[in-house]
Amino acid sequence: MTHNPSAEPEPLEPESEARLLVAPADGTPEVDSTAAHLDATLAALVAGTGPMAVDAERAHGFRYTQRAYLLQLRRAGAGTHLIDPIAFDGTPALAQLGAALADTEWIIHAASQDLPCLFELGMAPARLFDTELAARLLNYPRVALGTMLEELLDVRLLKEHSAADWSTRPLPAEWLTYAALDVELLVELRDILAEQLVEAGKDEWAAEEFAALAAGAGTLSEPRADPWRRTSGIHRVRTRRGLAYVAELWQIRDEIARDSDRAPSKILPDVAIAELAAVERPDRSTIYRIAGFQRRQARRYLPEWVAGLQRVTTLGEADLPPMHIPSPGPPQPRLWVTKDPVAAKRLTRVREVLTAVAADHELPAENLLTPDYVRRLAWSPPDPISAESVDAALAELGARPWQRRLTVSGLSEALVD
Repeated sequence: MTHNPSAEPEPLEPESEARLLVAPADGTPEVDSTAAHLDATLAALVAGTGPMAVDAERAHGFRYTQRAYLLQLRRAGAGTHLIDPIAFDGTPALAQLGAALADTEWIIHAASQDLPCLFELGMAPARLFDTELAARLLNYPRVALGTMLEELLDVRLLKEHSAADWSTRPLPAEWLTYAALDVELLVELRDILAEQLVEAGKDEWAAEEFAALAAGAGTLSEPRADPWRRTSGIHRVRTRRGLAYVAELWQIRDEIARDSDRAPSKILPDVAIAELAAVERPDRSTIYRIAGFQRRQARRYLPEWVAGLQRVTTLGEADLPPMHIPSPGPPQPRLWVTKDPVAAKRLTRVREVLTAVAADHELPAENLLTPDYVRRLAWSPPDPISAESVDAALAELGARPWQRRLTVSGLSEALVD
């Protein structure tokens, strides 16, 4: 935003008066890293009562995988427990812990982020309560954990270690305190949000959403087709051979990152791959001109980068990747006006209906109905169009019953050309 010196200065937000939480009430627990410690933790949690707060710390941006490097669990009567999952690699210990507590309601903030790494450990809840998703259904404008705790419990957390490298061993004491605080008040937050959901008449909606999340825990991290196409800056690449350079260098980098268990961006940044691939005939000298390839980690693999370039130069036209992958779904909405003007008008009407319904029920539109479902329905509506056929189409796409109850009537009218 451009600063206008003649404008009135915006008033400063008053400093928060919320209580700063600096340590768990019962102190920071030691990290479980032995079978004996884990057995004691399991016994305590099983003997506890009520739902269980769950969190996981990963090393995003530092390591290749999105595995968990620390687990935080808390339950009434059991207290908070920290577990080092790396210490139990190759054993069924964590899967056994997960199975023993599977029927307990798990409270997770932003469950879609943590469920994949928990599932990888063999830990999957049969029932869960996602405090972030609950806040979205209640139409809170900001749903970060710290924001929700401050707004509803008048407590403030420091988040200075949120981007730390949790694969570090041993973990610093202040990091462990930070991790323990992430679950310190999660049960209390859940209880407040659950009560608000009931008051708003949205508790059944939330239950359906939570059930869908739990049921789909194993599919949240399924690999994408041609993941190299998500390379930042790839829009600068205008030729199929240029895309082949992106694919080749991306694959080389991915293999190096996987073998060394380092984040791919630590080996070579995306922007360097895209910059090279945008050159018509890149060679060794091109590599020397691009800053990203001059980083110490990237220079170590110069022979691999050069060999990759040479392999691409030998590819025939038939072996080059297409500029675009034919999608089973509709094209990007910005292309609809030229590809199918009727469908473009249909999408506009559908979006207007959903915006109105979302406003009536105080919901974010994207939580009322998944945007991908909206596009697919507008691009290829059922024939004939009726409330029954639209409901069936949405059910097949994955829309939950509560979403269909709120939207089918309006959508059935909006889809008629």
